[in-house]
Amino acid sequence: MELIRILLFPLAVLYGLVARIRNAFFNWGIFRQVSFSLPVISVGNLCAGGSGKTPMVEYLIRLLNQHYRIATLSRGYKRKTNGFLMADETSTSSQIGDEPLQYFRKFKNIMVAVDENRRRGIRSLLNMGNPPGVILLDDAFQHRRVKPGLSILVTDYFKTYVHDQMLPVGRLREPIAGASRAQIIIVTKSPRIFSPILRRQITEELKPAPHQQLFFSYVKYLGLEPVYAELPPFSLKEQRPSTIMMVTGIANPSPMEEYLRSVCNELVMIPFPDHHRFEPHDLAMIRQRFDELHSRLKIIVTTEKDAMRLRDGQSETILKNLPVYYLSMQHEFHEEDKRKFDAFILDYLSGYQKEPGAPETGSDENPGNTE
Repeated sequence: MELIRILLFPLAVLYGLVARIRNAFFNWGIFRQVSFSLPVISVGNLCAGGSGKTPMVEYLIRLLNQHYRIATLSRGYKRKTNGFLMADETSTSSQIGDEPLQYFRKFKNIMVAVDENRRRGIRSLLNMGNPPGVILLDDAFQHRRVKPGLSILVTDYFKTYVHDQMLPVGRLREPIAGASRAQIIIVTKSPRIFSPILRRQITEELKPAPHQQLFFSYVKYLGLEPVYAELPPFSLKEQRPSTIMMVTGIANPSPMEEYLRSVCNELVMIPFPDHHRFEPHDLAMIRQRFDELHSRLKIIVTTEKDAMRLRDGQSETILKNLPVYYLSMQHEFHEEDKRKFDAFILDYLSGYQKEPGAPETGSDENPGNTE
């Protein structure tokens, strides 16, 4: 493994150089950014893979949903369609992507859109008959042709960006210096019982600038939900499974693994690559592995994102009659962090006086670019 990292190091240096030049062109105004007439909040990270962007977008939706008309805009990672699409009751993960479908099914009174061109996507939302009052950009930290009013950067407690390296040696999409663009940095997946010593240590490592606010959040598991409608409810508080088969297609399943080990006698893991599209042979293998488990009480548990894909195509037919559940979870802030974070977001929005429909500012040096 170390030899591979050494061999890939020149590519990481080149990747980092290209990213620095690109950021410099935006910083110098050679590449132009566009800002819009309504509050646009970006949630993203420096690293490839899961660091908690989706639960953070959901936290913002829950915080703002009662007072603002919310729209989420994503590129729709790994979808099989192109251009601007609005989610509706017929949408599938292959059409709009896992996360957008999750938002749509979870929050019925928000607008959910996808477009690989974020500028075009925002313009399309603003041109609708009942436009949103706030747009949440999902995974948009590197999409700099749109200048958000507020930029939130999330980083995983188990490996913050200061301990990572550039792709392909590590998982960094751009150099660490890019973190300076964020007004808010959130360390996700921190321990629920969080000592001041650990907080101070991580704060010193991240070195937030004077213009940046640093917050810490943790994962709160809410229980199991059936992937398929005909399944009965299953409460981990009322019964302890003999065996849980954990099926995941996410970048970092470790926190979920740790939790599930604490609520069952045996955990069998079947990991797939991040955003894996389950094919019939994958599903047949899962069924076979499950049938081979000799346990009194056994269930299959997956993530909410994976559940979106397990509802597509032949999945339900192949896994029919199996107890397939997803583990519902959300981000929660530590008590003082929650008060300060909520106040920061609400203060930002209350001070935003522009009306939707006002002209955007900035210009595009290449209107056809799809970033």
